[in-house]
Amino acid sequence: MKNEDIFLEEFTNFPQIGNKPMNLEFEIFQNNKINKTKLSKYEGKWLVLFFYPADFTFVCPTELEDMADNYDKFKKLGAEIISVSTDTAFVHKAWHDDSPSIKKIKYPMAADPTGNLSKEFGVYIEEEGLALRGTFVLNPKGELAFYEVNNNDIGRSSGELLRKLEAAIFVSTHRGQVCPASWTPGKKTLKPNVNLIGKI
Repeated sequence: MKNEDIFLEEFTNFPQIGNKPMNLEFEIFQNNKINKTKLSKYEGKWLVLFFYPADFTFVCPTELEDMADNYDKFKKLGAEIISVSTDTAFVHKAWHDDSPSIKKIKYPMAADPTGNLSKEFGVYIEEEGLALRGTFVLNPKGELAFYEVNNNDIGRSSGELLRKLEAAIFVSTHRGQVCPASWTPGKKTLKPNVNLIGKI
């Protein structure tokens, strides 16, 4: 099999925009407690699933701390964040107790030791038992609104994720309008029509 075929096969495993993922059950560590939950419990709000490779690593704590520093901004938008790795909830607790950066985290940290969540979202690396840096945003109906997937050596920005979430919220409540490049709240949007073709 060619490398291109492998890439295409893996790419088709990503969920489709507008679809609901399976309502899988998983454990979360939050507020020094371990509980079970399901994706359906977060319907009614925007949900950010923030997959990362592993606890006690290098790039991962910088990303999770960045998300923790902006958690209140996500909550003001009516969104919840759930970080996800293939570690157990016990490892999440140990990392939380050990690291000043991770101790800042107030959002749920999901445990995916079986890889079921990572597989459902197409980011599971079979040969490593880890997840790619995938960010998946579900709308209040539980449908996939948008996502991005990075190679594991490229960290993400919570600021850019916030901007995209703001755009997704805007277009969901302003039907017929679209957000142009680098749009932020308060800037002009577009209303697609045939007269705009070739004039933007």
